[in-house]
Amino acid sequence: MSVGLSSKVKQKAVFPATAVEECLREELIHIVESRAELRGQPLPSTPATTVAGPFPLDSLEVVEILCRVDELLGFELPDSVVCAGGYKAIDQAIGELLPRIEKEWLKRKGGTA
Repeated sequence: MSVGLSSKVKQKAVFPATAVEECLREELIHIVESRAELRGQPLPSTPATTVAGPFPLDSLEVVEILCRVDELLGFELPDSVVCAGGYKAIDQAIGELLPRIEKEWLKRKGGTA
């Protein structure tokens, strides 16, 4: 009895880059909005402007939101994916976090980018 090639080759998972990016953006915007509300500071009128704007993010704040990304990926990310010292803006954070998160995905899932 011969086993088909498709049953021998394990399907590799694909890194969910779009979903991870959307999750990060949503959570990071929430951090900025919450902080602005507490301080009574106005924010730009559009989320895109908020993402690009100079709104510093503390590394500890960013580490706290990793649990949302963990849920998407199915494993816990190490705190080391977050740069010590934080980020100057949301778009910088996303740009630096995505490749680091993808690297962890590839280590654990052996999938493709």
